[in-house]
Amino acid sequence: MTTAVATATPRRLLPHLSRKAAANAWHKRTLYLFLLPFAALTAIFGLWPIGQSIYLSFTESYTALSPQPVFVGLENFREILSNPDFLDSLWRTLLFTFVSVVLNVLVALALAIMLSQPILERGRTLFKLAIFLPVITPDVAGFIVWKWMFNQDFGVVNAVLHGLGLPAFPGVTEPVSAFATLTIVELWHHVGLYTLIFLTNLQLLDRDLDEAARIDGATRWQRFRYVTLPQLRPAIIINSVYALIEFLKTFTVIVVITRGGPNFSTNFVSYFAYTKFGNAQYGEAMAMATVLFAAVAVLAAALVWAMSRGDYR
Repeated sequence: MTTAVATATPRRLLPHLSRKAAANAWHKRTLYLFLLPFAALTAIFGLWPIGQSIYLSFTESYTALSPQPVFVGLENFREILSNPDFLDSLWRTLLFTFVSVVLNVLVALALAIMLSQPILERGRTLFKLAIFLPVITPDVAGFIVWKWMFNQDFGVVNAVLHGLGLPAFPGVTEPVSAFATLTIVELWHHVGLYTLIFLTNLQLLDRDLDEAARIDGATRWQRFRYVTLPQLRPAIIINSVYALIEFLKTFTVIVVITRGGPNFSTNFVSYFAYTKFGNAQYGEAMAMATVLFAAVAVLAAALVWAMSRGDYR
């Protein structure tokens, strides 16, 4: 009797399970149907241009945009990799990216911790709006204002420094100060997004762990290092990877403020490729873009791998 019941029960459940499986399958098909337009747009406006630019990097410059481009293999890559100007540009791009990623992540984390303090409960929304506003400010408009601010004749930065009795800031007139100018402007433009990501993650922390550590006698720094920081790992990885991608392809701020100068000190790879393209050196320009794309992919993957394995201790 028990055996009969045991064998009969699954049979009675079969119609229900079949209907549930059919509903799940239909739900997945509906989901894929809604995702299809976005996948198509990504393929058309994202993957296809990337593939096309990589293909053009293997063609002769003056035939790259013709109906029948001449295939030259790795000649364009050999040309740019033997060019000291490109190697200097690549080095400057990597240095700027490293400085900007570290600076943006640290400043964003500090701002998020400050905004999470109870003392700022009333004005927190206003502060968050003020920090995030540069993110949604049009790039060109914001950079033009910064260019005026750093102007040597009428810029507000040097006016304030002069009023305080401090030496003038060279701005974009000297290589080191031009590099610093771009770092400051990009920090202003991007740090708000990273701050909100950190702030959101801070609100999801397990407060019981912090309270237990406090009862056990841990100092504030020890609680932050061993309790808070490990829980912020997802936000740290997201912000670091996004910042790495963003700063490796820095372009607009260079066009508006420095145009690669002075003395090519801010001639990063993206702008160098742009100038090559403007000179009809399409093959070399696409080769530079391909090298930059490969650097973004490799460094982003390496950063994710390294930070996923780290314990922050």
